[in-house]
Amino acid sequence: MPVEFLGIGGTNDGSETSPRSGPSFDKQYALRLARAHQEYGWDRVLFAYGSGSPDPAQVAAYVATRVTDLDILLAHRANVSYPTYALKTFATLDQISDGRLTVHFITGGNDHEQGREGDVLTKDARYSRTREYIQIVKKGWTSREPFDHEGEHYSFRDFVSDVFPVQDPRPSVSFGGSSPAAYAAGGAEADIYGLWGEPLADTAQQIVSIKEAALRAGRADVPRIQVAFRPIIAPTEELAWEKAHRVLGDLRRAGTNRRRTSGSPENTGSQRLLDVAARGERHDRALWTPTAAATGGAGNSNALVGTPETVAEALLDYYDLGVEIISARGYDILDDAIDFGRYVIPLVRKGVAERDRNKAAALSSVGS
Repeated sequence: MPVEFLGIGGTNDGSETSPRSGPSFDKQYALRLARAHQEYGWDRVLFAYGSGSPDPAQVAAYVATRVTDLDILLAHRANVSYPTYALKTFATLDQISDGRLTVHFITGGNDHEQGREGDVLTKDARYSRTREYIQIVKKGWTSREPFDHEGEHYSFRDFVSDVFPVQDPRPSVSFGGSSPAAYAAGGAEADIYGLWGEPLADTAQQIVSIKEAALRAGRADVPRIQVAFRPIIAPTEELAWEKAHRVLGDLRRAGTNRRRTSGSPENTGSQRLLDVAARGERHDRALWTPTAAATGGAGNSNALVGTPETVAEALLDYYDLGVEIISARGYDILDDAIDFGRYVIPLVRKGVAERDRNKAAALSSVGS
């Protein structure tokens, strides 16, 4: 089973631990970061979405024309544009990138952040809308004949696009979430299902829930599983833990939860991260939760701490659960992307190759 690595396609050098040094869209930095991912063995980078951030589709198009051997994961919120408009944007970007696009559909887990762009739906209603949105996008990508749609959230007549993706039949659809409503929507529609890093047992439980949702939706296949971490690596275990505690101090000083509304997070994924943190700081080989606790469970925030060998073995444990895509982003975005690509990715790929050889040999011996 292949393994893929997803990095971050940032637009500036800021992170949770340090303010940016230039504009929100620093074109040269965006190219430098993408080229570093390309050079050091990453497969794809995410262009994330924020209510006030640079438009990720345009940033992705800019990078795609200048970095030609790196795939794109474009984040998109269903509330910000009508699906017939969005599917043309995606198809155009797939043309620009020569078929390197995957689209990650965001439902939105925070009412305050969604409200910044006029979204007033409840969380479960947002999942229903995202599911309908994805269905329309898929049909628009593949239908050469005009079609009508009458749904709970969208209604239109006689639509047909004049721009289609390069990929046949369409680009892959990525999705994330940890609530029953998320499992139902993503299990039915996603090609890739993204999770935040949790202990192995919790991740295995989520994978079962996703697969069960896919089967209930009548699918013959199941989504590929992606898990996200914040790696903190160093040449020795002692140095890695010293680095981890420096990062934690920086997180606390930066006050990364200052924009959160008061009280507990609304989305199930963040609640799960805080629950894991409450159960203990360290789990399995290398999972470390204080970074998640310090940010209020904000997004991808659990760390993997240790030497490259330790972190690679930890990632292989997730691979053994059925995880096919590893999402990783350090706190020093550029330098950590280089170090992770140089020291960790080769070890994980080597471990996967060894597992594949052993599995093939076992099958061969059974058949002989």
